[in-house]
Amino acid sequence: MRYVWNWALRLRTDGFHAGQRIGYPETDRRMTLLKKQPETVWLNEVSSVCLQQALRDLQVAFSNFFDKRAAYPAFKRKDARQSANYASQGFTFDPATRTLKLAKLGEVKIRWTRAEIPAPSSVRVIRAASGRYFVSLVVDVAPVELPKTGEDIGIDFGVARLATLSNGERIANPKHGAKWQKRLAWYQKQLARKAKGSKRRAMAKRRVAKVYERIANSRLDTLHKLSTDLVQRFDAIYIEDLNLRGMVKNHHLARAVSDASIGVAIRLLEEKAERAGKTVVKIDRWYPSSKTCSHCGHRVEKLPLSAREWTCAECGAHHDRDLNAAKNILAVGRTVSAHGGTVRRPRAKAPGRTSRRSANRADSHV
Repeated sequence: MRYVWNWALRLRTDGFHAGQRIGYPETDRRMTLLKKQPETVWLNEVSSVCLQQALRDLQVAFSNFFDKRAAYPAFKRKDARQSANYASQGFTFDPATRTLKLAKLGEVKIRWTRAEIPAPSSVRVIRAASGRYFVSLVVDVAPVELPKTGEDIGIDFGVARLATLSNGERIANPKHGAKWQKRLAWYQKQLARKAKGSKRRAMAKRRVAKVYERIANSRLDTLHKLSTDLVQRFDAIYIEDLNLRGMVKNHHLARAVSDASIGVAIRLLEEKAERAGKTVVKIDRWYPSSKTCSHCGHRVEKLPLSAREWTCAECGAHHDRDLNAAKNILAVGRTVSAHGGTVRRPRAKAPGRTSRRSANRADSHV
């Protein structure tokens, strides 16, 4: 699939510079001719479903680029993550025996992560940069609303602590990237010393990729557990509309912000709350939640990031910076929910339709 992606991307890019507009139909027609060439006749050994899906994925990438949702599509490297998408015509799946057969590959041995799996609409086989293989199934599931608890909460996400709740709970930041930083640096140093194109360099690359994969898996596991717990306990969750892109541009905070993965945490909260019938409300990012006293409403002029605690000059209340911000977020969120205001609207949801999601919480091992 990587070869077809890169070939079509080069074709469309060169066509654009030459004044030609090449879309999916033209690339599909030219791929038929490409499969007849002696140099690329080996493409016939691969299922045509995967090859056409690679062209469709490229079309989606260009659509995202023109709609300013993503950067210009990039060429795929051989040693990076790769995938092959099988539509319904390219595989057969028996839910009773959990047997998966792929076109021109046959039955695939899989270590499943779920006991019961409904019939999928598509299958994607993934090879990670670490060399491990996964299979992801897309199935139709009906959203299940969780019972109402009558509770709401304000959350202040941060770096020193991953999250501070308005009820006083503090969620520690595990700092998964920082824990592996020394070992990762050592592996990267060994990689730099290997000759390019050698087998030892390829092995060193896989070691580095495995460390990155472990860090990513640890982060995602932490955020899944946190988001699931919050959605189960609270009916309404109030958070700030953080400018994460701006925070990452700060070279003093970029690594810590990326390690905390606040954006992923917010995305998981929104997705799980939508499926469970709960509400996530974002308040205005310009509201000074940290500088405003949650007791009397007095606002201080300056409060540097190094000040983790402060005392209100009006009422004398002593505040933990993050806890005070979480309490203010809760108060403003309740006001916004009751009277309206600067809040991001929830994503549109088609009535009566089931959502599509992967059948596996984590991708199954092949």
